Amino acid sequence: MTEQSTRHIMMIEPAVFYANPQTMTTNMYQVGEEARSKDEIYKDALAEFRAYRDLLVENGVIVTTAFGHDDCPDMIFPNWSSTHEGGRLVIYPMLNENRRAERVAEIIDFLKKMYPDVIDLTAHEKDGLFLEARGSIVSDRVNKIGYVALSARTNRELAEKWGELMGYEMVIFDTKSHTGDPVYHTDLIIHIGTTYAGVCAPAIVEADRERVMARLRESRDVVEFTLDQLSTFCGNALEVLGANNDRMLAMSSAAYSSLSGEQRSAIEVHFKKILHAPLPTLEKYGGGSARCMLMELY
Repeated sequence: MTEQSTRHIMMIEPAVFYANPQTMTTNMYQVGEEARSKDEIYKDALAEFRAYRDLLVENGVIVTTAFGHDDCPDMIFPNWSSTHEGGRLVIYPMLNENRRAERVAEIIDFLKKMYPDVIDLTAHEKDGLFLEARGSIVSDRVNKIGYVALSARTNRELAEKWGELMGYEMVIFDTKSHTGDPVYHTDLIIHIGTTYAGVCAPAIVEADRERVMARLRESRDVVEFTLDQLSTFCGNALEVLGANNDRMLAMSSAAYSSLSGEQRSAIEVHFKKILHAPLPTLEKYGGGSARCMLMELY
């Protein structure tokens, strides 16, 4: 039986970190640099990364660390590849040029040793078609369903092609953030564990909302988040496995703190522990959070 989650995660320690100007037009959660220097921002971001990684390791998650390049400010968020059972690796087309540069040969070659069956979708970049790995597609791996929120970074045609290649049913929908623009990645809205799913239902446009919610409820207990909670990255969480294959939910401390007592209780029954770490610098300047930093290795 296919497992929803894995114990083995890849993380990429950044060589540099600052607010990426190329991504700001589509990422409404990303803030400009204000009066702080890039060096100050990087120092704080690196400390947050290492503390979060150490928290995962201390709780039995196996973490393989790769190292970023100094021309890639968002390399800490590995949205350019995904791994799958049977030794399959998918490499994805990215919207922004300096994010395409994150697909470095040494990491790809390392992954190919474990995942020699490679599907490379990057040629679609020349046609202006983009699909950004687990940011774009949140998978119910057990039932082979992919949830996809359309945006400038997530193309319907490519999502449907991915579904055909991977043997997945695709549930595709539109979203609207607090600004009225689409939410840039699906994994800000939805996360799916073995028996539970969290979703910011108000971010899904009304015409699509009940269809998406009904599909999630078929196989999961669903906890809903508000639009205000979306901005604290409540949706950007991931189920990981610990030493005894204990299920744990990884999220940021901002997301955890924004949960109501009722929400927290409803989530906790599905997990051995909720792991949370403070990620304020990464969330503010990167517009991403706890789940964005984790590449699952199956």
